Amino acid sequence: MTLATRALAIRSASLLLLLLLWQGVVIIWQPDLLPGPRQVAARFWSEWHSGVLPENLATTLLRVTMSFGLAVIAGLTLGTLMGRFHRVDEWFDAPLTLSLNMPALVVIILSFLWVGLNEAAVVVAVVLNKTPTMAVIFREGVRAIDKGLLEVATVHRLSPWRRFWSVWLPQLYPYFLAATRSGLALVWKIVLVVELLGASSGMGFKLGEFFQFFEIDAILAYALSFVVVIVVLEAMLIRPWEARVMRWRAP
Repeated sequence: MTLATRALAIRSASLLLLLLLWQGVVIIWQPDLLPGPRQVAARFWSEWHSGVLPENLATTLLRVTMSFGLAVIAGLTLGTLMGRFHRVDEWFDAPLTLSLNMPALVVIILSFLWVGLNEAAVVVAVVLNKTPTMAVIFREGVRAIDKGLLEVATVHRLSPWRRFWSVWLPQLYPYFLAATRSGLALVWKIVLVVELLGASSGMGFKLGEFFQFFEIDAILAYALSFVVVIVVLEAMLIRPWEARVMRWRAP
């Protein structure tokens, strides 16, 4: 059994055990506010077949993609400049610390007040919340770059593009992967809160409706769609990309 197959088998077994534990709790205690896996799966299929779930999931995914992309670009630019130039770091360190400690809910409310209850406010709120974290991660990555390798590149007179591709990027990949994983997890949560508070569509908006009517099976069904999306992203995109860009670290 290969290492990848073994890892997949362990993840599948852990999910199966979680489902069995969930079903066991429902059978033994029969809680009123916890529907069983079969009831949640039935609600998931009903929402999916009606087209309501795919439509709102697509809306939220579009917002997550736009917000995450802009946050990565802004965080990468700011973090690289702060890690590379001491003067830039001095000027932006205090505002960055302030932004990191600003409650996300406050930023969301201010975004709605400044921009209005529209699509742009959703993106602005997420970007303002996530960019500082991205900037900190990339700043530390730039600071950790081996100066000796940069000197070797200078001695061999590598072009700026070759130096960036062969020296900078391989050392920044671990930080980019960390920023991607933490960023996606946080962006999902912020987008849902923004949709819950001020949007008229999306997964967060629907979760707010289900909460008002105590439709717990629907809430869990929509949560299941998040799990499916993250598992697919992890299996189809993030892990293969990580294995490819980090193969130079393999023993």
